[in-house]
Amino acid sequence: MKNDGIDRRALLALGGLAASAAAAPGMLQAMPDHAALRVQGPLPDRWGRGIEGQRRADLGNGMFRNPVLAGDYPDPSILKDGDDYYLTHSSFDAAPGLLIWHSRDLVNWVPVGPALAHPIAVGFAVDLVKHDGRYFIYIPFIPAPWSATVRDASQIHVIHADAITGPWSEPVDLGLRGSIDPGHVVGEDGKRYLFLSGVERVQLADDGLSTVGPVSHAYDGWKYPDTWITEAYALEGPKLLRRGEWFYLITAVGGTSGPATGHMVTAARARSIHGPWQDCPHNPIVRTRDEGEAWWSRGHATAIEGPRGQWYFVYHGYENGYRTLGRQTLLEPFAWTDDGWPRATGGDLSQPLPMPTGRAGGPHGFARSDSFASNALGTRWTTYGVSPADAGRIAVGGGTLVLPGRGSGPGDGFVLTQGVGDRAYEISVTVECAGEVEAGLLLFYNRRLFLGMGIDGAAMKSYRGGMPMYWREPAPATRTLQLRIINDHNIVSFYYSHDGQTWTRHAIRSEVSGYNANTSDDLASLRPALFAAGKGQAVFRDFRYRALG
Repeated sequence: MKNDGIDRRALLALGGLAASAAAAPGMLQAMPDHAALRVQGPLPDRWGRGIEGQRRADLGNGMFRNPVLAGDYPDPSILKDGDDYYLTHSSFDAAPGLLIWHSRDLVNWVPVGPALAHPIAVGFAVDLVKHDGRYFIYIPFIPAPWSATVRDASQIHVIHADAITGPWSEPVDLGLRGSIDPGHVVGEDGKRYLFLSGVERVQLADDGLSTVGPVSHAYDGWKYPDTWITEAYALEGPKLLRRGEWFYLITAVGGTSGPATGHMVTAARARSIHGPWQDCPHNPIVRTRDEGEAWWSRGHATAIEGPRGQWYFVYHGYENGYRTLGRQTLLEPFAWTDDGWPRATGGDLSQPLPMPTGRAGGPHGFARSDSFASNALGTRWTTYGVSPADAGRIAVGGGTLVLPGRGSGPGDGFVLTQGVGDRAYEISVTVECAGEVEAGLLLFYNRRLFLGMGIDGAAMKSYRGGMPMYWREPAPATRTLQLRIINDHNIVSFYYSHDGQTWTRHAIRSEVSGYNANTSDDLASLRPALFAAGKGQAVFRDFRYRALG
């Protein structure tokens, strides 16, 4: 690791991702439809625009507009490491998981790579820390049907590495059961501790790879009035820092989805890691108070010092009108009051804020288009709800992605997903069926909720609401077809083509704003996906992505 920024191997990998965008020319060709007309003029300038027109927070004029990471990047855990910042998020069913991001200004982020090559179950909110020159990620794993070891209760594990770029260890079991949301801190005694949802506390061994003694209750949490409209009390997400003579405990209450006014950020402090904890007199320090605000359900915050000594909260929230995009990563400045409490100063987060560095930054994000010349699993693509062994059956290279068939459809098939952070976008791919397989292109929320198209050589099958449509689209019987989906601000249209020049619009359109956590009770997002079902295999070529505004 060099002192002037991210490891060069990671930058080279990013260059490969960005280069694929240049290889994906404009996608809207010979499509006589309102969606084509939307993008003939310049894209709206409310946000900056990056690779493939993707929105970016940096406005290029010394200001930024949230989100700093658009799309489903929930439960952010951020680490300041000298002049560098590193960030990772809950990755849930994704494999590989725990994509790590790097920044120098807290606004522009580029991927380093995935830290969790072989998830053992569903990964929830983690804590990324550095201690004595070594990196650690503390991970709660939640039971999953495909997991061989996490079946009955949540378990907290840790992975570790000498460098942020890895290689990272396999998960080490800390023997903690029934808790989530670990938060690491070093006490006034020099010992290491994990705080857990609840809020509970347990001491760690000096190497951070095991626990010492029992779990004990640490903090009751600040109580909001019972008349407030929230999802549930849900004391969770403890993140800790030491400043001067005080330890600060930042927590989330109110539930992470549910009503827009539910999730919130609270603070407490103590002179000892063992308490007693004093609640902040102006709790909650972050909360959505009205459904008219731009960002809903804001919470799960970490306090971090910025590049010029200013302080910020990094947390997640739902975008008003676009819960389908999941919980996005937000950045809000805060100030320390004269009596030593944090007070958020971001105000209306729909408005621009000064860049933490005072100037525009560098590269951000990566290309989502994929020529399948090389393997981008863990960055551009992740598997959904399959074991690491099954994930190893994917073949990528030479211009093709090959997925093995399994199950009978998208609900139990082999699904590969990719995140998205734009309010309107188009995706397309060439699909070829080999053997007894159905394959296609989806917008996928979870195995119960998705929509899209599949072909099997005999007919097209259309999906909506997580099930086959009654409508039988009269698409040609073929084993190879180009498919396209346009999501125009939650209005979704399907298209198909033989040659990539002349496109036929599917007869059915869908409105998808309801594909979100409050409908399906799953903390996810609606995102592009490829699938293969049956006994054969599916061959995909030339996946293209383009933001439409």
